[in-house]
Amino acid sequence: MALVSPQTPLPRVVFSILGPNLDQGRGIARWERWRPTVALARHDDLLLHRMELLYQPSFAELARLVADDVRHLAPEAEVRLHPVELRDPWDFEEVYGALHDVCRSYPFAPEREEYLVHITTGTHVAQICLFLLTESRHFPGRLLQTSPPRREQLGGPGTYAIIDLDLSRYDRLASRFQAEQRENLAFLKSGIDTRNEAFNRLIERIELVAGASRAPLLLEGPTGAGKSQLARRIFELKKARRQVQGELVDVNCATLRGDTAMATLFGHARGAFTGATGERQGLLRKADGGVLFLDEIGELGLDEQAMLLRAIEEKIFYPMGSDREVRSDFLLLAGTNRDLGARVAQGKFREDLLARIHLWKFRLPGLRERPEDIEPNLRFELERAGQGLGVHVTMSREARERYLAFAVDPSSRWSANFRDLNASVLRMATLARGGRISEDDVREEIDRLKDSWAPTSEAHPPTPAPAPAGDLVSLLLGAEASALDRFDRVQLEDVLRVCRSTSSLSAAGRILFASSREKKASSNDADRLRKYLARFGLSWQQIASPTG
Repeated sequence: MALVSPQTPLPRVVFSILGPNLDQGRGIARWERWRPTVALARHDDLLLHRMELLYQPSFAELARLVADDVRHLAPEAEVRLHPVELRDPWDFEEVYGALHDVCRSYPFAPEREEYLVHITTGTHVAQICLFLLTESRHFPGRLLQTSPPRREQLGGPGTYAIIDLDLSRYDRLASRFQAEQRENLAFLKSGIDTRNEAFNRLIERIELVAGASRAPLLLEGPTGAGKSQLARRIFELKKARRQVQGELVDVNCATLRGDTAMATLFGHARGAFTGATGERQGLLRKADGGVLFLDEIGELGLDEQAMLLRAIEEKIFYPMGSDREVRSDFLLLAGTNRDLGARVAQGKFREDLLARIHLWKFRLPGLRERPEDIEPNLRFELERAGQGLGVHVTMSREARERYLAFAVDPSSRWSANFRDLNASVLRMATLARGGRISEDDVREEIDRLKDSWAPTSEAHPPTPAPAPAGDLVSLLLGAEASALDRFDRVQLEDVLRVCRSTSSLSAAGRILFASSREKKASSNDADRLRKYLARFGLSWQQIASPTG
């Protein structure tokens, strides 16, 4: 067979399903009736080279009649009949499977022929299956939709439309999708007209992935880079698209320690540990159907990481002290300002968990890496400060120029990134007389920022107040003591007092576990106590030392 030249239209092949009702017709009167399959041959501008007519064997006689009528109207067209056995033409699985088999066995040659898939006849189920198989390119062609003639055109062939599922070919649709994407990008950026090209490309990628994937997303970046705010925006975008039905559950893992971490995340059964007087649902169950944002995920303990990995992969886990599995289907967003690869090398983060959450990793740059975005963010923060204060906040031209010159200077540290910028603008807006920030206000704020960024030796920090008498938790943990829940702090204080009053780890363990040890066949009180202290980063040597 000779190849068709590029200038010559390709021979047109139409796939159509016989319509037992619409294609029905008897005697001479059938020519006055609009029959979709036969009408395809009546359009002067729709030249048919071949028709592949699919039919159920029980309608074989009608199929032969329709084929003869098509040949009569278009003698140049070849009509091939294909029986398709269907027990139930309304069963989606059966119909899709049968039509899929047709696709797989047919010798398509799209470089030599043009294919149209007629979706007007057949059951609604068959039409849907034809659409799906064409969209997936199992039928390598375009859709063909026909309609009956209008009342004033009775007896005519009706109308037809060829639908290309490559939506990029439709200018108005493409424009609509582009406008929707611009809205989504602006939403993820809080409406800030950012100028940094790398950051804008990053947000475009996040918008694309957030709309298409249910896999975990890992947001990296320094403190104050906007990870939490972006996580909330991603959730709200997914919510608007109806990709999630539940809520956003947000937790900073750096605030979780010891049994508190396990119970907070996974819940606990009654009596799981001292003080557990009732059941607790846990944040993973609360996030069922929604999004779980684990900020500073690198701070989780190894036990929590292991349980989290199973919850991500299998959607099931055990609450503390329970032998009954619970299920939670959530989307995971994770944030970190640490190098998780380095944490893996140090044995502080599970390699398999990192591999699971590392599929989509996005690093948010700090403010110093985006100097061109400081000005639009300044406008945003001025507007937000004004809304919070209930006044219209502006800056004089001189004040704006002086502040921006300082802000983009490489020597400006912005150590807390956008948190620094937000706090800075809020201070100036609060102190500005009449809501207008002057050059003097800016000068004062610049001095304040420089002072706050000065090294500790230059800033002359006040000497920390000594721990209250008898406060062993503060004495041993220092500033970290403030992160403890009150319950954990009281319990730890009692444990430390017992340890200080005994001569060895084993002796302290026998006192602390005097009741529970009787219920165990064998026990190692010293090991139980050592593990408990390790949750708080403490060792027996530290506690036994008089100086802490």
